[in-house]
Amino acid sequence: MFKRYGHDIRIAVESILSNKLKSILTALGIIFGVAAVISMLAIGNGAQQEILEQIKMVGVNNILISPIVQDKSEESNEGEAQLNKFSRGLTLLDVEAIQSAIPSVRRISPEISFNSNIVLSGMRYSAKLVGVSNDYFELYNLPLSRGMFFNDYQEEHGIQVCIIGANIRAKFFSQVDPIGQYLKFDNVWLKVIGVLEKTNVSLTGFEEQGVNVYNDNVYIPIKTMLMRYQNRALLNTKLATEATSVQIFGGGHRGRVVVSSSDASTAETNYNQLDKIVVQVWETEQLTPTTEVLSRMILRRHSGVKDFEITVPELLLKQQQRTKDIFNIVLGAIASISLIVGGIGIMNIMFASVMERIKEIGTRMAIGAKKMDIVVQFLSEAVLISVTGGFIGVFLGIILAVLIQEIAGITTIISLFSVVIAFGVSAAVGVIFGYSPAKRASERDPIESLRYE
Repeated sequence: MFKRYGHDIRIAVESILSNKLKSILTALGIIFGVAAVISMLAIGNGAQQEILEQIKMVGVNNILISPIVQDKSEESNEGEAQLNKFSRGLTLLDVEAIQSAIPSVRRISPEISFNSNIVLSGMRYSAKLVGVSNDYFELYNLPLSRGMFFNDYQEEHGIQVCIIGANIRAKFFSQVDPIGQYLKFDNVWLKVIGVLEKTNVSLTGFEEQGVNVYNDNVYIPIKTMLMRYQNRALLNTKLATEATSVQIFGGGHRGRVVVSSSDASTAETNYNQLDKIVVQVWETEQLTPTTEVLSRMILRRHSGVKDFEITVPELLLKQQQRTKDIFNIVLGAIASISLIVGGIGIMNIMFASVMERIKEIGTRMAIGAKKMDIVVQFLSEAVLISVTGGFIGVFLGIILAVLIQEIAGITTIISLFSVVIAFGVSAAVGVIFGYSPAKRASERDPIESLRYE
């Protein structure tokens, strides 16, 4: 076929090269259209990958139970008197009750955390200490790069051992094997028994949905935290004892208790023994019903006091993913319009080119050129312009995606699929919008074309 129509294609190439500026201007719509499609799809792929990584980091099928801590301003809105109800907050007893009573629970881990400093060999580093059970590492898909997890004896007896994040190892143990070494966290010496693999996932803004910056954390058994660092249940027990000694008034205050000033100041702090309870169910379909059962169960255990909240991070992130998918579809559609506009530009320029070259068409047909030769000539010109614009657009789109990631800090992932689609559409645009001018040129009468002024 090339041998048969090679001469027609060469004429098209010569015409493009002899009118470089016009050809470049004609291709601009295709160039920017392809670049926009590739860069927009790269942003969409990056956002989708980031959401998937965040879902993995918050754990699949996890439910978070967190305490609600009221301060004085919130309590003052309800008046100085409080209902004669008292809740001990989230405790290990809640964990045991959930584990034994709800069959859909696969894993469960309590969590207590606070920020302080690691001091070792004259160096100080700010980090978070997290008291957990062994199930925690399964809940959040946290593999070890070295060492081992807590054993039953260490968990049961609150042994002073720890598992450190990758940044902690890099800071203190870059030159030595950290396993078996000791570090001092808030005046307590901890023996390192494991190191977590480093994660490079961007997690900014997701900590409230259960995502932690694991690289900077130090993990210890939950009972080690309660025995060596903090056990707010002791404060809660004191508050419960004092609550029994309040004076009950008659009249309009019947059934209510007056809280002393010392109790009010104590209530301003978090007296929950646990900062969080992480529950994992077997199947995603069990998330909603299990959440409802947990809410009723804990409310009953806390004497009807709604001092906790339950969130499902996976559902929140999936909702965010759906929102981003819609946004990406809109961006892709807008970018695709540029390709259509570019195609219309090619068609307009080709129609103008036909009118400019009517005598050339008449001469070629007079010396024996057939209609198909004319169609191939003008169609080749349109396709070459769109394909060249497609190539340039692909490179420009890749550059734009890289610049967006470097300058704006937005994750972009360029897929082969997006490149093939954008380039394929640009070639199709050349064929579709170039055929009509080419067909019109081939249908002109040779005699009238030669007479055209």
